[in-house]
Amino acid sequence: MKTRLVPCLLFLLFVSACGPNLNDPYEPIVSGVKGQALIGPMCPVLQTDIPCPDQPHPTTLVILTLDGREVTRFQTNAEGEFAVNLPPGDYILHPENANVLPFAADIPFTVIENQFTNIIITFDSGIR
Repeated sequence: MKTRLVPCLLFLLFVSACGPNLNDPYEPIVSGVKGQALIGPMCPVLQTDIPCPDQPHPTTLVILTLDGREVTRFQTNAEGEFAVNLPPGDYILHPENANVLPFAADIPFTVIENQFTNIIITFDSGIR
């Protein structure tokens, strides 16, 4: 019985992962937004001869419509990178940060058909 259960569970997992695109079941979405979340400054004193680049920032981001409705919420990866499929339209990338440090402002953006919009969102670390 156990040997038959495992293949059935694997099949169900595969089928659920390959579900249809709800926006258009015949055409995959080939547009959206991608980019990276960074945080900086990371050094207490910036010096011209000592580099102190912003660092990747794993975080939660929310995509909103222009009237504030949530489209999706997601986590960036360990390198702060993200990619989200979206149909063409106007959106807002909203960092979930409750107005405390680290802080980043909302970024309005437009998705064009068959393209991904690139965004770098920089969080202020508060280090001065």
